[in-house]
Amino acid sequence: MKSICIYCASSDQIHEKYFEAARELGRLMGEQGMTLVNGAGNMGLMRAGADACMEAGGKAVGIIPTFMIEENWHHTGMTELIETPDMHTRQQKMAELSDAGIVLAGGFGTLAEFSELVTWKQLGIHLKPIILLNTDGYYDELIAFLHKGMEENFLRDEHLRTFAVASTPQEALELAMSTPMWDANVRRFAKL
Repeated sequence: MKSICIYCASSDQIHEKYFEAARELGRLMGEQGMTLVNGAGNMGLMRAGADACMEAGGKAVGIIPTFMIEENWHHTGMTELIETPDMHTRQQKMAELSDAGIVLAGGFGTLAEFSELVTWKQLGIHLKPIILLNTDGYYDELIAFLHKGMEENFLRDEHLRTFAVASTPQEALELAMSTPMWDANVRRFAKL
């Protein structure tokens, strides 16, 4: 495991506990000489995690669409900055350049990234580990919603196994490093 994509909020208006989790995860990755891949935001958890990783000896690769650079929303201190033409290419590149994905607390953008990753995984397109970091129960309702979807036959148990849930940054990193690649034969579960 050399690189992990961190999906998370770009807002600065969130509780400090989420910043602590992002910084701890970044630090743990940096101490292992890993590369943190993210959306190159210059604020929020994106910046906190990237800065902590680089300060601890790791690298940070940011992937961001042109229009966000034009708005000056990009982190100019990343180890490497990759510009993409649009959001779809950004998401594809983030998944491509990482060996696993860890989803921290976030809003619609983070949820969209998580949803796309697990959809790709259930279709056998993306086979890498996906970890949901459930800091202080932030994703409890989402997890309950997904279980409700299973009860109502919108999802199967196999679909919920496309990702693992961690409570701490340390656990998230350990799961990312120990979860095996997904079997491409998962496609057979895509159709209910």
